[in-house]
Amino acid sequence: MNFRPDDALSPPWLGAPIDARPLFAPEHAALMATLRGLTPDDWRAEAVPGWTVRDLAAHLLGDFYGRLSRDRDGHQEGPGFAAGETLEAFIHRVNQEWVDALSRVSPAALTDTLELIGGQAVRFFEAADPGAPSLGVSWAGVDPAPMWLDSARDLTEFWTHRQQLRHAVGQGTDPEPRFLSVVLDTFMRALPHTLRGTEAPAGTRVRVSVAGPAGGSWTATAADGGAWSLAPSDGPRQPAATLHLDAETAWRLCTRGIQPADALAHARIDGDRELAGAACRIVSVIH
Repeated sequence: MNFRPDDALSPPWLGAPIDARPLFAPEHAALMATLRGLTPDDWRAEAVPGWTVRDLAAHLLGDFYGRLSRDRDGHQEGPGFAAGETLEAFIHRVNQEWVDALSRVSPAALTDTLELIGGQAVRFFEAADPGAPSLGVSWAGVDPAPMWLDSARDLTEFWTHRQQLRHAVGQGTDPEPRFLSVVLDTFMRALPHTLRGTEAPAGTRVRVSVAGPAGGSWTATAADGGAWSLAPSDGPRQPAATLHLDAETAWRLCTRGIQPADALAHARIDGDRELAGAACRIVSVIH
């Protein structure tokens, strides 16, 4: 890591910064390979509830345009919140409006535009200052967020949508660990926010352990006042609870591809089941 985060933007409880910049180009190349391999029938397959493969590809294009327009070009115009509208409702509404507006665009034209605009988004992320202030990451409980977290969050979104495209046409999850390891590491930055308010004596540890070449272990430590931290802590104290997940279950849980109860049914728990269950409420998307 070739930058030092500002603690005001990158609080230590978030854990060590993630540098996702080198992965945007290969992730985009993998997306384009997936899209260019689709048949006409594939484009009409359901990718997520209510959206076809074509719809999800259009949504990705909206993500690319939004990032470039807002953060590269300083463009501030666009839809605003309706009266009483929550962040989640606003995002779902404007996403649907964008997908509906692009319904006239053919898969071929959409693919060509994704290659062009996605390539510009790649160059934006590669040149971004990881320590600069950026959009808040609500599921991690930080606003504004440091650019390293905001950009890693976008990488997880691009990767997740690519898996949804793959699954829609009968392909499995891309097992490439260089992507999935960073995706899981980013997702686990939601763990302290997930556990906020969970009562436990200061110093209590809860660990999530994900098996496989892309996996790892993330330990949240309780502090006073119901706060939790991913910051390393000294001492030999063992976790009060460890939630063991396989990688497929872990990323699907974090994106609500499966519900916590289903994840728990596939998990192994060591120690306090209530604390492990609290960790299993983790969600790393706005839903």
